[in-house]
Amino acid sequence: MLKGLGGLADMGKMMRAAQEMQTKMMELQEELGSMTVIGESGAGLVKATSTAKGELVGLDIDPSIFNPDEKEVVEDLILAAIKDAQSKASEKHQSEMRRITEEMGLPADMKLPF
Repeated sequence: MLKGLGGLADMGKMMRAAQEMQTKMMELQEELGSMTVIGESGAGLVKATSTAKGELVGLDIDPSIFNPDEKEVVEDLILAAIKDAQSKASEKHQSEMRRITEEMGLPADMKLPF
């Protein structure tokens, strides 16, 4: 089974690799908090800015859509822009996770607990 210290050396190598992966994941989580994506609706009349973690950080509404008779339309445009930003944030998060797993030599489709 264990011949000499070969097995222990492999275990140490695995532990270092796990620590390296944990460090990279923590760094990625910090980076995702500072990366932003912009979702939009109504041909750019409503724009929602989100971090790649999905936190909404900004909303820009073109004043031309402020017509009291179209309140529901404005509400729908705002929701659509937020959903678009959240979708883009999720895509960015997934692409960054794929990038970091590939850099570490892991399969690109490996699901990590983050």
